[in-house]
Amino acid sequence: MRKVLFSFFIISFITVHAQDNYEIQVYGSQTQSPKTMMIELHSNYTFNGQMETVKGVLPSFHSLHETLEITTGITPIFETGFYLFTSYVPGHGYQVVGSHIRPRIMIPQQWGLPVGLSLSVEFGYQRASYSTDTWSLELRPIIDKQWEKLYISFNPTLGISLKSNYNNSVPTFEPNLKVGYTFFKNTNFGIEYYGDCGSIGHFDQLAQQNHALFFAYDLQNNPHWELNIGAGLGLTAATDGFIFKVILGRRISWK
Repeated sequence: MRKVLFSFFIISFITVHAQDNYEIQVYGSQTQSPKTMMIELHSNYTFNGQMETVKGVLPSFHSLHETLEITTGITPIFETGFYLFTSYVPGHGYQVVGSHIRPRIMIPQQWGLPVGLSLSVEFGYQRASYSTDTWSLELRPIIDKQWEKLYISFNPTLGISLKSNYNNSVPTFEPNLKVGYTFFKNTNFGIEYYGDCGSIGHFDQLAQQNHALFFAYDLQNNPHWELNIGAGLGLTAATDGFIFKVILGRRISWK
């Protein structure tokens, strides 16, 4: 069993899209427990973003993205998530954008690894007027570590465009990083980084890459509720300038 899981993780690092502001989140390695479900609403508003239609994709300026995510624990190390993406763009109204499915497997804690390790595989469809990739596949290895008050999570995400009029199927490198520190009993403050460097082996020029930095708050030690609030700044000309996001989640248990 260990050899199979390790082979699965190694292949994912070697072989394997951007979240497109629908789900702005750095994942932790822990999966949902069996007989539990997490229902989350991801909301974000782009105060300063792209003002023109580019490659058939509508502007992001003053757009509101809301995503419903439902994640169910199947086994102690396996979960499945489902996403429904929606968007409001001024002048174009409120639209359903698409949906994704996301199974995720975790290395058992009994193995005694010094870090948490899991792998998320996300597949789905988005309408062409909201994404240059209508069908896409994302492989997201997740590596994290919790010290007494310090938490670090790194997601070296890789994505493949399965169907697009503009992008090829060469994997893109989209690293995500979260560093948080618990200052009070139930309060964690930190930074989140989101990047898109372009195709592996031929990164885009820096001005064309996407890099954003969020200053974030997380609710801690609550068995029922999840709350993440962040304000993000774009670091390159190709990145939306200012985004505000909120993730609100409710955990349900049948135990």
